[in-house]
Amino acid sequence: MTETVLDKLGGEDALRQLVEHFYDLVESRPEGAQIVRLHMDGHGIAATREQQFNFLCGFFGGRHYYKELHGHMNVKLIHEHIPILQKDAEDWLGLMDRALADLGHSGAHVERIRATLRRVALVLVNDGEVVGADSKPLARS
Repeated sequence: MTETVLDKLGGEDALRQLVEHFYDLVESRPEGAQIVRLHMDGHGIAATREQQFNFLCGFFGGRHYYKELHGHMNVKLIHEHIPILQKDAEDWLGLMDRALADLGHSGAHVERIRATLRRVALVLVNDGEVVGADSKPLARS
């Protein structure tokens, strides 16, 4: 049996710890302020913590909780209503890098995680243009 990225991270408990620490950083660091604002236009950070865990669990080779709940794991579709700037993506990536480092995750699998998350985050950049008739860019501070 092939070891998944989730296995290499330490399983679901380690992933839960990573997601919780990441969002603790998002909520406490200045570079997380816009990320918090973007999530408050949706279901809020508490719901985002759970959905992030659900998504990353499947994304890292574990159970596909997000897909079981929502029927897909299309990150473009998930984020199409959110105005995402390059800075937002870089801030998200920087905080995830810090969370990984703070929790002592290292090695080739972590470098692959970072590279993959970077590709995904940069694909989501839409320069504030959102999809949907009722979508509107959020005020930037």
